[in-house]
Amino acid sequence: MLYFEDFIVGETVPTGSLAVSERDIVAFASRFDAQDFHIDPEKAKASFVGTLIASGWHSCSLLMRLMAQSFLLNSSGMGAPGIEEVKWLRPVQPGDVLHGRRTVAEIKPSRSRPAMGLVRFKLELLNQRDEPVLEQDNWIMFGRRGVAPLQPKGDWLANPPLYVPPASPAPIEPPVEPTPAARFFEDIAIGDRFELGSTVFTADEIVAFARAFDPQPFHMDEAAAAASSFGRLAASGWHTASVWMATMVTHRRRQLAAFGEGRAPRLGPSPGFKNLRWTRPVFAGDRITYHSEVTDKRASSSRPQWGLFFHRNTGVNQNGEEVFAFDGCVFVERKPG
Repeated sequence: MLYFEDFIVGETVPTGSLAVSERDIVAFASRFDAQDFHIDPEKAKASFVGTLIASGWHSCSLLMRLMAQSFLLNSSGMGAPGIEEVKWLRPVQPGDVLHGRRTVAEIKPSRSRPAMGLVRFKLELLNQRDEPVLEQDNWIMFGRRGVAPLQPKGDWLANPPLYVPPASPAPIEPPVEPTPAARFFEDIAIGDRFELGSTVFTADEIVAFARAFDPQPFHMDEAAAAASSFGRLAASGWHTASVWMATMVTHRRRQLAAFGEGRAPRLGPSPGFKNLRWTRPVFAGDRITYHSEVTDKRASSSRPQWGLFFHRNTGVNQNGEEVFAFDGCVFVERKPG
């Protein structure tokens, strides 16, 4: 059992590995990121990457799975408050075999909660050629030796890292207001704000996601969750983030449908995000509504036909409380000519 006191600044430890199949990629993306280059091998050939690739949120979830099975399930881990930064460095493709690596960057006792401390990790996800595909910087909370509850016993790793949806997935519901048409880079205005959609997090969906990617007891078992700091079944933070992507995809489809005649502007890849915060737990039964606001934009010096726009993204529950936020960016096509 690893406690807060067991982590040493500068220590680097590898994880095990897992293989990623086309089925894995399509299963995740079909629910959370249903863009052509994630769900359709043939249509992916005409995309900016030219082949089927995994969603970046899928890559983050796979790294979570590797960290859970390599050390978090044998620790006094108490969850994470957020992510400082994620960089998506290379695409994950069918047939890749991924492994992880964690390095302790900083440790600090909690001033407000003496029974716990925080550890900041540099986390890396690498492919079979040892090429980094993802880098992540974040804090994780751990109980201190002698005062932390033990993780309950259970076969938490019984399920493979393949997303299997529940029998009746909760729908992604659109906003009441109509969605404006897709815009080229030049027409995007700083301050534009959109409601993306909402959904209810059911217990079945919380457990389905956790089984595949974040198999910690407080995401998978009602009794274990009741005995944890959450007090009841709570969604994985990566589940909350992945559903944001699902609402963004449905928002994008409505934008394209509203565009009318002519070729609509394409979106390119996202290089990553910063300042992700899980400010409140998402419990079974919560309805989360997601929004996105344009905060900045700039032309791309390396890709002259593209520009970058930056957006602040949030999720609020049915009580109007913010549960999730992050700063993202994505490439968007410039006007031809």
